[in-house]
Amino acid sequence: MNQIKAFTEYLSLEKKYSQHTLTAYYNDLISFRDFCDVEFSQPALEDISYVQIRSWIVNLVDQGISNRSINRKVSSLKSFYKFLQRTKQIDTNPLASHKALKTSKNVKTPFSTKEVGAAIDLISSKGTFKEQRDRLIIELLYSTGIRRAELIDLKLSSLDLHSKTIKVLGKRNKERLIPLTPTAVESIKNYIKQREELTMHTDHLLLTSKGNKIYETLVYRVINNYFSNVSTKTQKSPHILRHSFATHLLNEGADLNSVKELLGHSSLASTQVYTHSSLDQIKKVYNKAHPRSDKNQDL
Repeated sequence: MNQIKAFTEYLSLEKKYSQHTLTAYYNDLISFRDFCDVEFSQPALEDISYVQIRSWIVNLVDQGISNRSINRKVSSLKSFYKFLQRTKQIDTNPLASHKALKTSKNVKTPFSTKEVGAAIDLISSKGTFKEQRDRLIIELLYSTGIRRAELIDLKLSSLDLHSKTIKVLGKRNKERLIPLTPTAVESIKNYIKQREELTMHTDHLLLTSKGNKIYETLVYRVINNYFSNVSTKTQKSPHILRHSFATHLLNEGADLNSVKELLGHSSLASTQVYTHSSLDQIKKVYNKAHPRSDKNQDL
């Protein structure tokens, strides 16, 4: 347990991982430790072999857990053993040669601009505190592309309505400035008026009606509830709005590097997944503009 605690402290202090990520790592490691204790009577994780790890992976498969989720759990374990290796507690990482399980590509379908507009229009711009908050949640997720955790942690001090920008604290405590659309600024002003009437004593921007900071399930529920009324898409989540933000920018010709900076990605590879969704739009532009495309060929 002390090794796991030391590892999660390392991730928190050195890597600056979010509490959500730390909890996921911790739960994965505790689950693995408990499995080894029951199956092999061996709670000392530094003495575990790859054969025993394979037994754990097989057990996860037998439970019906998806390959994608198993790969994430194994990634947690691999990072843990890298930490033990770095701190001289083991000589070799038992997962050094492990190959991830194959996963099918899960292409997410973004909302259309019409669907986003329809969801926002469901909420009156002069409604109650809760309605103004919900409208602002949708506006901010779509107009800035921020992550759900980043939305939850926004402060009043994050706003600069004069310059129409918002300061976002992303992964590993990296700050970035994102411009705000006129409609987002308007929603912020309407919401703050309602918020001031309730005399909330906290700097967090988005609050529950009791004055507490909003939480993950609340944000998911807001997106799912409103978009269920305007969209038949299977996935309706805050991440789909982030996906829509990136896809719509790329469809309109935005530079990939600029989208990367707006999303807070550390590498361009993370941003490139959104180019798949905009490929149809690119094809349309190509067929319309290129002199040798099928549409422009004389028959």
